[in-house]
Amino acid sequence: MAEVFTTAFIDRSHWGRIQVTGADRLRYLHNQSNNAFEQIAAGHGCDTVLVSSTARTLDLASAYVGDESVLLMVSPGMATELINWMDRYIFFADKVTLSDQTDTTFAITLLGPDADRVLTQLGIPLPDPAAGSHLQTNLPFEPEIAITIVRGTGLTLPGYTLIGPKDHETALKQWLVEHDVAGLTSQQWEVLRIRQGRPMPGQELTDKDNPLEAGLWQAVSFEKGCYIGQETIARLNTYKGVKKQLWGFKLEQLVPAPSPLTLNGTQVGALTSVAADSDGIWGLGYLRTKAGGAGLTLTVENTTAYAIELPFVSRGYLDNNSDSPEPSTNING
Repeated sequence: MAEVFTTAFIDRSHWGRIQVTGADRLRYLHNQSNNAFEQIAAGHGCDTVLVSSTARTLDLASAYVGDESVLLMVSPGMATELINWMDRYIFFADKVTLSDQTDTTFAITLLGPDADRVLTQLGIPLPDPAAGSHLQTNLPFEPEIAITIVRGTGLTLPGYTLIGPKDHETALKQWLVEHDVAGLTSQQWEVLRIRQGRPMPGQELTDKDNPLEAGLWQAVSFEKGCYIGQETIARLNTYKGVKKQLWGFKLEQLVPAPSPLTLNGTQVGALTSVAADSDGIWGLGYLRTKAGGAGLTLTVENTTAYAIELPFVSRGYLDNNSDSPEPSTNING
């Protein structure tokens, strides 16, 4: 993996933020998503997957448990759809309320190996080392304005996400730039996402995909009781039924996505996302499990695709501890 040489920020305010309140909030999320919530203490968090009754993936969410609420950070454009879906499973006696915080808050992610040092030098306290840990603090340039700082970037790269009142988004970005923290473009983030292997709705997360195929084993609890989609997911795990997997690809030429991936003239998968940086052309896509994975040389359109491992992806029983080189996460790319 190529070294990340700098620390930068990306504005993720267009990602959805759903606040879950009420006395039954942890039990409700425990029963409605793939991860275990009932033992998560305030100040901590986890990734979880929201799925249909047949375990088709709706979205990957990051959950931050507070004293009186849980904040779900979801993919861009997904907040309204997920609130409508989740609301169907709130019954009369449930003490749960859902509210869309996307338009009233900002979310800015600072990522890179120097993120700890940068925030410490800027006077911002750091949460516990565990991923998803978070704390309340104040903006250094507006001491009366409270924000939440979360350990996590939405990728496997080190860093933090700052969440606070929307009115102060522009001032925070300007303040970071004034302190020599560069901003990333949406295209640079897309390259990072693809090279890391974070799946997104409409591309790698669709009504044809389940969380295990998408490499989201780390966001699924196999120990807890009944939840939506559990029967299908448990069966896939127990009977080793994952028939396709998400892989990364190094491409020789730029091609559109989606596009079929073929091996020796036979279609064995499909490319779902493509982006280019100074190091080359990169893709995400699914391959049939029986076809193999990292190390395969495939054809897509009129060019070649080399299958590679992905830092963000976990594979459960399918993990073969491949020694294939990981794609670069150089945020200068």
